[in-house]
Amino acid sequence: MADRIPVDEHARFVRSLLAPLGARPSEVVPLGEALGRITASPVESPLDLPPFRNSQMDGFAVRAADLAPAPVTLPIAGEVAAAPGSPAPLAPGTAVRIMTGAMVPDGADAVVPVEDTEPDGDGDGVRILRGRAAGEYVREAGSDLPAGADVLPAGVRLASRHLAAAAASGLTRLLVRERVRVAVVSTGSELVPPGEQLGPGEIPDVNGVALEAAVRATGAVVVHSARVRDDVGRLRGELDAAIAAGAELVLTSGGISKGAYEVVRELLEPLGAWVGSIAMQPGGPQATAVYRGAPVIAFPGNPVSAQLSFELFVAPTLRAIAGLPPARTERMPLADPVRSIPGKRQFLRGRRTDDGRALPVGGPGSHLVAALAASDLLIVIPEDVEALDAGDPVDTVVL
Repeated sequence: MADRIPVDEHARFVRSLLAPLGARPSEVVPLGEALGRITASPVESPLDLPPFRNSQMDGFAVRAADLAPAPVTLPIAGEVAAAPGSPAPLAPGTAVRIMTGAMVPDGADAVVPVEDTEPDGDGDGVRILRGRAAGEYVREAGSDLPAGADVLPAGVRLASRHLAAAAASGLTRLLVRERVRVAVVSTGSELVPPGEQLGPGEIPDVNGVALEAAVRATGAVVVHSARVRDDVGRLRGELDAAIAAGAELVLTSGGISKGAYEVVRELLEPLGAWVGSIAMQPGGPQATAVYRGAPVIAFPGNPVSAQLSFELFVAPTLRAIAGLPPARTERMPLADPVRSIPGKRQFLRGRRTDDGRALPVGGPGSHLVAALAASDLLIVIPEDVEALDAGDPVDTVVL
């Protein structure tokens, strides 16, 4: 295993290669497209929140001084709904029926909830059963946030609650950090689009679908995707197209082993690419390069290897840039015994059992996509471990 690069060493190198992507420029996006984006600067509210004095309850707007001593009966001078327009000022010694969210009339300084009242006579008056202090159940303008204050800080990843605050402030667009622009290129003459009739020797392009979805799940955006036959010229053309589309990072799958028809290696090695092996299973073959200024991270063609490689080497950086938390890890006991290859870090597909154990799912093969789909964690077996028994503790990565 002397010629194999340790997993952690390769992870550090890829992280350093992708580090410049962390310096994000900003762009303005409509509010409806801002979910999940990162604010590029503090967001100031141009409005008071709330923008006017309004009622916290359905009830009656009154002058607090008119309620002493309670109970007291007041004539009803009108009604205010939560609707456009300003109500008439409240005359002393009267009450106005008011709905939640409606503008409190000038002259009123409290709201009596309807539960604390009862009808009086023919409905022209209201009997108020208990007094209220000035300010009760009245939401003052700016009591949530005054105009000119920051409604959102810089560097926050926008969730629905943040968009709600921006909308309440009357904002329709937000300044956010640009997402990392990624290209995904699958290589292999045997690949066809999923759903097409398969001819002899053909397989669906799993990696294109999986890697594009993985990129989006980490907060980046796919600006170019392609499926390329084993032809160096065509691959060069797709990489050029990716750069023209604005890709800052290119992910490829397949074409980096030591056999024939390894088009990624054939194209990029003469340009200074590193192509080699990592001490891990699955996902041993790996390559890195820079093509026209953009880092290229090349994964193996086997679909489990490609997905695992993305999660280990690329996803941590993209998630950090997008403000997402790192993948969650847990230590738990094994449900079944396992054996591992000395000198390689093994990543076994697994599932958490009802009693909190890690149960291996399927074998170690890098083609077992159904086993990966049936898994909810990866079981990590260190390089220096050859066998573990049921009950032994293991580290897992939650999928």
